[in-house]
Amino acid sequence: MKSNIPKQFQGTQNMNSMIHQARKMQDQITAVQEDIEQRTFTASAGGGAVNVVVTGKKTLQSIELKPEVVDKDDIEMLQDLIISAVNEAINNVEETTENEMNKITGGVSLPGLF
Repeated sequence: MKSNIPKQFQGTQNMNSMIHQARKMQDQITAVQEDIEQRTFTASAGGGAVNVVVTGKKTLQSIELKPEVVDKDDIEMLQDLIISAVNEAINNVEETTENEMNKITGGVSLPGLF
């Protein structure tokens, strides 16, 4: 179907449409980022001996240790388990963010947005 809009104004209409779509996408991205920041992400290590909760802002909220994992003669193992659980939780935040953003952007990478 041909448009009745003069050719010199058709580009303006397309540009306005693109700007509208970009604003809509930006609003969706902002909403997803705010939603993820409000979530918590749980991860564990050592078969559940160490459980951590991280917020969507990637801040550590809590650590739960099973008494049997605390061994004064093997502090290094406990440290490794804590690091492993925290890293897994942070990776969960990043993976969730990437998946949610891909739903909006169609997989197109938009540097600086997330």
